[in-house]
Amino acid sequence: MSTTEVGSAATAEDPANPDEPANTDDHEGIDDPEGFDEPGAAAVGRRSLGRLLAMCAVLGVVLLVAGGVVAGTAMVALDRHRADLVDRIDPALVDVAKLNASLLDQETGIRGYVLGGQPVFLEPYLRGRAQEEQLAASVRGLITSSEGLGDLEAVEARSAQWRAVYADPVVAAATGRAPAADPDAGKVAFDGVRTSLISLTDVLTARRDAARQAVYTGAGTLRLVSVLVLVALAVGLAALLLWLRRVVVRPTERLAAEVRVVARGDLGREVSVRGPREISGLGRDVDGMRRALTSEMANIEAARRELDEQGRELQRSNSDLEQFAYVASHDLQEPLRKVTSFCQLLQRRYSGELDERADQYIEFAVDGAKRMQILINDLLAFSRVGRSDIGHEVVDAGAVLDRATENLAGALEETGGRITHGELPRVRAEPVLLTTVFQNLLGNSLKFRGEEAPTAHVAATRDGDRWLLRFTDNGIGIEHEYAERIFTIFQRLHAKSTYPGTGIGLAMCRKIVEHHGGSIWLEDSAGPGTAFVVALPVLPDERRPDVALSEQPETPGASTARGSEEETRV
Repeated sequence: MSTTEVGSAATAEDPANPDEPANTDDHEGIDDPEGFDEPGAAAVGRRSLGRLLAMCAVLGVVLLVAGGVVAGTAMVALDRHRADLVDRIDPALVDVAKLNASLLDQETGIRGYVLGGQPVFLEPYLRGRAQEEQLAASVRGLITSSEGLGDLEAVEARSAQWRAVYADPVVAAATGRAPAADPDAGKVAFDGVRTSLISLTDVLTARRDAARQAVYTGAGTLRLVSVLVLVALAVGLAALLLWLRRVVVRPTERLAAEVRVVARGDLGREVSVRGPREISGLGRDVDGMRRALTSEMANIEAARRELDEQGRELQRSNSDLEQFAYVASHDLQEPLRKVTSFCQLLQRRYSGELDERADQYIEFAVDGAKRMQILINDLLAFSRVGRSDIGHEVVDAGAVLDRATENLAGALEETGGRITHGELPRVRAEPVLLTTVFQNLLGNSLKFRGEEAPTAHVAATRDGDRWLLRFTDNGIGIEHEYAERIFTIFQRLHAKSTYPGTGIGLAMCRKIVEHHGGSIWLEDSAGPGTAFVVALPVLPDERRPDVALSEQPETPGASTARGSEEETRV
């Protein structure tokens, strides 16, 4: 698909029907129906999201501090009023009540003493006087206002006056040291004491009521401040969420929607989003990536078209070269046969009649014609690789090796050579072409031999999804620097006088093996000799890594290829 096709793919997918829901996901948020481009949106876009969040955080902190100050002030006032009520006023009221009881004890004791005349009746009076002093001191320590202290001093003064006017004279009269006291004067004096106590009690009660009201007011204020702070926080949080949705979520959704449109194939659509600085910057980065991707895809598309054109041109050129080689080699056969025939006639008819140099020239011409015919036949065979209509079939590599060995019977007899092999797998190939590969490799082992009788061994190992057929011999070997050169057509490492041949055998082997989806290479050998490796694909039904050679089903005619090792020698 070209860049233009990719860019128009998303447009072609969107139907014209407005009720079609397919466009809903792609363009959700792109039109911004809620209107992000309102007044103030540009100002938001000029600020960074971090700065805006910092401003919100500062506003929240100010709100919390203000609420804390008000709540703290209310709590301090509440604690002060509560301490005044609990620690001073209430204990002072209790002590005043006890003071009233002690004064009543004094008045009761004096009355009992007047009626009974016995000293035992003075005990409440004496005990009440001792308690009065203690309680008066305690109340004085609890009361801080001048109004309460004045009432307390009035109680003490009138109590002393009652004792001086009535109580002490009653005790003195009982002992005969003074005349009898006037009961009416005593009653009037003690009524004054009661009046002062009532006044002191009223003052403390009023202070208690005021303090209690202040406690209630402080607690109410604290509750109100807490509620207001919570409401303010809730409103602020809701406002923050709405603001984040408007400033962050909606621009992000717009950006995501535009990115999805681009991801669907509309690479020509510009990605642009208004919002905070970070989101708008991200939109610019995404758009930059889109432009770079568009440019890269355009370059890739141009390179692909150029590569396709070069591939077609190369295929056409290879086809023309193969056709040329086939036609040339085929059309050269007839004139070459004529040249060879007439050269041989000259050699037979005029052999011995001409001088020695003429016989040598004729022999050179006959030999060149023969070698030319061999070259043309090899070139014709090389050009025919892959052009046959014969399909691939499952063959046993051992059976193919046996046929190649039979074809080399003459060379084996001449050299005294020996060919051995282990278990070989089943592969999919053209039997004739695979036989040619085996025959060329084994023939080279017999040809390029050392001083000892040539030996060659073929073994198979599994390497993932391919079989590695390894051909090893004890010949003269090949230097590693020529590992690729030997597979080039018409390339020779030795003179024709030393080792015969046209230099096309290994090139043909590589072409045949690659035609079968495999590969061939020269392997470094630790010892003397040469090692070629032919890699062929494993059959589809045998691609489990646990399938061994011994578990392969038998192929008809392959019984001679089985066994631990088989040896062929002529």
